[in-house]
Amino acid sequence: MDLSDIDPIKLIATLMVAATPLLLAAIGELVVEKAGVLNLGVEGMMITGAISGFAVAVETGSPWLGFLAAAAGGALLSVLFAILTQVALANHVASGLALTLFGLGLSALIGQSYGGQKPPPMAEVDLGPLNDLPVVGPILFGHDPILYLSLGLVAAVWAVLKYSRMGLVLRAVGENHDAAHALGYKVVRIRVLAILFGGACAGLGGAYISLIRVPQWTDGMTAGVGWIALALVVFASWKPWRVLAGAYLFGGVTVLQFNLQGVGIAIPVEYLSMSPYVITIIVLVLLSRDKSSAPGSLGRIFHASS
Repeated sequence: MDLSDIDPIKLIATLMVAATPLLLAAIGELVVEKAGVLNLGVEGMMITGAISGFAVAVETGSPWLGFLAAAAGGALLSVLFAILTQVALANHVASGLALTLFGLGLSALIGQSYGGQKPPPMAEVDLGPLNDLPVVGPILFGHDPILYLSLGLVAAVWAVLKYSRMGLVLRAVGENHDAAHALGYKVVRIRVLAILFGGACAGLGGAYISLIRVPQWTDGMTAGVGWIALALVVFASWKPWRVLAGAYLFGGVTVLQFNLQGVGIAIPVEYLSMSPYVITIIVLVLLSRDKSSAPGSLGRIFHASS
């Protein structure tokens, strides 16, 4: 065992890649929950986005079209959840679980003919001399465009929720949907749009796994990332910048356990493999005691009154 074999610069750069699918899924779910909707179908939307993006990228030769297809696939699957919870007024938890099971089965069916294939690569962003800067260059520059998109998305969601009228209305619906309805806001329409946004983000996160992080298709390849994204939103107290920090924490632990396995550390592989999830649970328990940031109407069914 030689820990000096672990390159800290490469480790940090790799954790950014590992954190990106989680970050995309979590920031989308944060918007959904800010609107007062609890969608437990993130895993199903991610795996659907993973196979949708992979299939389209392989068939067209364009990773960009693959990511567009993934966003569309995740959003389309979320339409089913929106119909169940906002039109049929079904229970949020049961509908979300059904969505995950449906997405896992659908992705396995679609992906039968794509095993063993490789998707077209996505070019890294070339920032010229910035890429060659010592330490900072390898960490911050030269990544793929979707990684930078995820960071921009966090900033955009934070700005919209904090400073825009649209964000104010969304938060009002999530805090008290009856009061928002009495003020004339279209609660169902706002929630459906939030659900579609969350589905598109989850689809992008799934496609990032199948097209960039692990460029191949395997059944169940999201491996619980959707569930971690759900926990991360609670850990972050529904704050976008905390979601970013939590995603990078989880990404760092995931990458570190692979590096520790690589240098032959004398710990059973099973313990290293479960470490990211154990640490996430511990952090969640320690830092999510304060529920004051939770939207007041989260998970509650909205009955419109005339």
